[in-house]
Amino acid sequence: MSTAKSLRAVVAVPLSEEHCRLIERLEPRVEMVRDVSLTRPMRGPADWAGNPAHERTPDEQRAFDAMVDSAEALFGIPDVDPASLARTVAANPGLRWVMTTAAGGGGQIKAADLDRAALDRIVFTTSAGVHGGPLAEFAVFGVLAGAKDLPRLARQQAATTWTDRWEMRQVDEMVVLVVGLGGIGAECARRFHALGAEVWGTTRSGAPVEGVDRLIPLDDLVTAVAGADAIVVTLPGTDQTHHLIGAEVLAAVKPGVILASVGRGTVIDEQALLVALDEARVSFAALDVFEVEPLPADSPLWRHPNVLVSPHTAALNAKEEERIARRFAENATRLLDGEPLRAVVDTVEFY
Repeated sequence: MSTAKSLRAVVAVPLSEEHCRLIERLEPRVEMVRDVSLTRPMRGPADWAGNPAHERTPDEQRAFDAMVDSAEALFGIPDVDPASLARTVAANPGLRWVMTTAAGGGGQIKAADLDRAALDRIVFTTSAGVHGGPLAEFAVFGVLAGAKDLPRLARQQAATTWTDRWEMRQVDEMVVLVVGLGGIGAECARRFHALGAEVWGTTRSGAPVEGVDRLIPLDDLVTAVAGADAIVVTLPGTDQTHHLIGAEVLAAVKPGVILASVGRGTVIDEQALLVALDEARVSFAALDVFEVEPLPADSPLWRHPNVLVSPHTAALNAKEEERIARRFAENATRLLDGEPLRAVVDTVEFY
């Protein structure tokens, strides 16, 4: 039984007319309010912040602010700017729901520095889970690259050197530890299980996850890493996960472990990782996320022979915009029908 007749949703970031109409078709009770002349143009797929060189005139800015301030729901944080979110939350007591386009949008909500009354009044959701497939594929790619010693192959090819054969590691003989069994981690577990790996995964709840052979309490992480041949990090960036993969964990790993990181860069202490790489405790690291982004040009990670640097691009996919639009429509239906929404932000830990 529906608990509301309609929902006024304002598109606060670039979104194509095609995807606006998709949302309205999937949930006809949603009115998608949009004005393409007021949002910054995308420079590529899923460029939610839009071109920063595009500036609104004072009249356009007033019109944009008035539009977002009329919303019951926001598709995206205005201009992907926490300060703009704080402004409209203060100006609009009728705002009920905000969906961030980022899977890790909890950090953006935290950065808006909203008071407890606002955090309790508004439901904040993210696109968490939408990017699980592409990120899991990058994790598999990273572990395979380490298992097959991609750096050595690249060096030998560049030098046109044909060496004696050497034994490569096999994924179906490996233990893969997935640190974080949320949407991304569950997708990683499913893929590694399909490749024949023994999959371990850290958990807070202890609830079983498909494809995971052993659940590891997060408090036992230091002990568990000694048995893993590869570690895949999928955790969000929170105060509790900051530098979780640090000196203590990296000192306890099985020598030669492979590391893939597709969650948030702040989970890994990069200085401790560099030490572990130099000491060959970590044989290879495939990193899509970093503590500071863009990765500074003077970071040793750029030049380390056993590191693969990906510029936070593993999740980007031409279908991302459609998947996020579909998630918004699904959650709009849940909101209108009084059902729990998916991927709600914890406004204490902000993940």
